[in-house]
Amino acid sequence: MQCRKLGNGPLEVSELSFGTWLTVAGGIGRAQAVRCIHAALDCGITLFDTANQYGGGEAERVLGEALRSYPRDRYQIATKLYFPVGDEPDKGLSPAQVAKQLDRSLERLGVECIDLYQCHRFDKETPLDETMGALDRAVKAGKVRAIGFSEWTAAQVDAAAAVCARDGLTAFSSSQPQYSMLWRKPEAAVFAACARHGIGNLAFSPLAHGVLTGKYAAGQAPPEGSRAASTEMNAFMETAGRHYRSGYLLEAVAQLKPIAADLGLTMAQMALVWVLRRPEVASAIIGASRPEQIVDNVKAVGVALPDEALERIDRAVGQVVVWV
Repeated sequence: MQCRKLGNGPLEVSELSFGTWLTVAGGIGRAQAVRCIHAALDCGITLFDTANQYGGGEAERVLGEALRSYPRDRYQIATKLYFPVGDEPDKGLSPAQVAKQLDRSLERLGVECIDLYQCHRFDKETPLDETMGALDRAVKAGKVRAIGFSEWTAAQVDAAAAVCARDGLTAFSSSQPQYSMLWRKPEAAVFAACARHGIGNLAFSPLAHGVLTGKYAAGQAPPEGSRAASTEMNAFMETAGRHYRSGYLLEAVAQLKPIAADLGLTMAQMALVWVLRRPEVASAIIGASRPEQIVDNVKAVGVALPDEALERIDRAVGQVVVWV
């Protein structure tokens, strides 16, 4: 495993990180989730991403329990706040909410400090200086090492940087955007905004919700046990009006198979290499329902894609990419 600096902040993260959104929060059983977390550690993954909302807090509990027997310097925990947790209606990034949800996350995770605390979305109801002030206090209190956000616009990133510079507050060091061969929105403006302010990117859904593994075929039912076959896990396979299992998209993805074969890579490995080729990306967040998937994905680290392969990829899927 190789590591990269996460923006201008204090963290250095593994090029692949492990996400608990579906793996721990209902996608597979608890024991299997723990096996996947341990497999990720054994493969050299150091960053584990979760959120207070996942499974109503259960993802944080399972992750904390799975990591507890390992030395604290073996792993980094990233979690998030914004959405309601469980049956509670409260949401957002107000100072009161930040203080409350941070303490609850620390308790569920069973740690004294969270390595990366992220704003899951932008809060239009709370003044930005109040949110940034609350996050700064969390860092100075020793409860958080670094702060970040997920799915903010370039304008929102610029605004936060301006507040921090004006008030001398802890700046963001990470962004967590959706990014894959099929979803390239961050290239339009977010990557540039992050570069302006020394912010690294943690790409989520680098396999486009499993579509880029090649497991789904146009006109065929999803394989048993796959995400698309599960009512618990398939909600996000419909994105921005483009169904990730539509026939025209899957036909385009099928054209990637000979490209991967010529490179000696699996489809998943090639998709991860494609994301990691960007200097703006510090880590790609993977999920898994089986430990062997993690072992396979880790083989993507350190691989480079030749220009010819990048051109073939663009010819294959360019017409189904979401750009903006």
